[in-house]
Amino acid sequence: MSQPKYMIGVDIGTTSTKSVLFEENGTVVAKSDEGYPLFTPTTSIAEQDPDQIFRSVLHTLKNVVAQSGARADQIMFVSFSSAMHSVIAVDAEGKPLTRCITWGDNRSAAWSDRLKNEFGGHSIYLRTGTPIHPMSPLPKLMWLRHDEEALFNRTSKFISIKEYVFARLFGEYVIDYSIASATGMFNLANLDWDEEALTLAGVTRDRLSQPVPTTHALKGMNAAFATEMGLDPSTPFIVGASDGVLSNLGVNAIEPGVVAATIGTSGAIRTVVDKPVTDPKGRIFCYALTDKLWVIGGAVNNGGMLLRWARDEFAASEVETAKRLGIDPYDLLMQIAAQVKPGADGLLFHPYMTGERAPLWNSNARGSFFGLTMHHRKEHLIRSVLEGVIFNLYTVLLAMEENIGRPSKIQATGGFARSPLWRQMMADIFDQEVVVPESFESSCLGAVVLGLYATGRVDSLGVVSKMVGATHVHKPIQENAAIYHQLLPIYIRLARQLETEYEAIAKFQQTYAQS
Repeated sequence: MSQPKYMIGVDIGTTSTKSVLFEENGTVVAKSDEGYPLFTPTTSIAEQDPDQIFRSVLHTLKNVVAQSGARADQIMFVSFSSAMHSVIAVDAEGKPLTRCITWGDNRSAAWSDRLKNEFGGHSIYLRTGTPIHPMSPLPKLMWLRHDEEALFNRTSKFISIKEYVFARLFGEYVIDYSIASATGMFNLANLDWDEEALTLAGVTRDRLSQPVPTTHALKGMNAAFATEMGLDPSTPFIVGASDGVLSNLGVNAIEPGVVAATIGTSGAIRTVVDKPVTDPKGRIFCYALTDKLWVIGGAVNNGGMLLRWARDEFAASEVETAKRLGIDPYDLLMQIAAQVKPGADGLLFHPYMTGERAPLWNSNARGSFFGLTMHHRKEHLIRSVLEGVIFNLYTVLLAMEENIGRPSKIQATGGFARSPLWRQMMADIFDQEVVVPESFESSCLGAVVLGLYATGRVDSLGVVSKMVGATHVHKPIQENAAIYHQLLPIYIRLARQLETEYEAIAKFQQTYAQS
């Protein structure tokens, strides 16, 4: 009887690292998740400890191997997903000179504005596919170069968190096309570093990692780390791709016209195309999945974390009630929101609590309720928060439709998909059928499907269709959709008209915080 074969997907996320061990057919055998803090001493700083994240990778891999009882020789490969846009400055010995500067760090905001307005940022976006925004490593490096000159000059290499993990494990500096295509410095047509972007960043190629395909395999791991994790040093580590593009793969949203809409802590909406596509208005990203498939779409800063904010700020009594009843506080919040009619009686919420990426790409954007009257109560506020998150994602979809047309299918994933009310809101606001795939570990599943393809065990990424089923299907309720169609133009116009005021209030807040 042949021995079972296993594969492991690792997702290095913003709030935690997750490892999932699968059978070859996609069945989950074991999983492990380890969180870590985000350091935010000011409103502009968002950093993490790279060594803590590295240890989380080791711990979660060790845990899933131990839980499964798999022998080292039964594990075919480990394949990686990772959050995008991080920057770590390291010295010649590979030791960090900074923490991991995450996508949420806004200290490069001024340089992002200058890049956009003075240094031909739009033409760089058209070549690289990364919208001009402080999240991007390009303005981060411009900021470090000019405002942290001593640190910049001491730095041997500027790398992402995934590159840091691989350098520790294998002693090599490589960056996959997918993570590279999210730096703002990678030419999509040439699949190589963009010379003009490097000049603006003030770096030469030797201060960055070697770009490699997402299917590239690393072997010859540090033996001590291999032993700690229960792996063989010769186990192939597939460099993989970014979490966003692999999430599309993991929910089987890789066919033309199929869109994946994800709401976790933040959110995103994406679709796969067979050649790079950028937006003349600069509203959507274009990142690599493989050298022949590309993912376009937009990521939003503000997703499920706003429901947590609403819970903490509006619903202390409901949280206590939920505890007494032994139910999840979020379930109770959904019951409260369901008491309110669609449209929250004309109360709109713009969810820009942490600035915004798509579709505004404006780090100064701020959240607001609009339309408040004496009639509105707590339940209206909660429902408008839920609706505002979906409205915002829908505006990203509208930008995508201008470039690729209306999608044929919406696949919805993320923590929000646990809520029937929130799922139905998406169907109603999008006015389109929404399908929730069975895969809840989409980025990890996407990583191992890419690993199967990389190792030649399958000849097409389409094998994922056999691993993903559907758990829920929601059709739009036309009465609700008609209400949302009336509110959407107001929602969009407000954000445009407040652009100057966003800048003014952000400047005030920043000045006040420093005084």
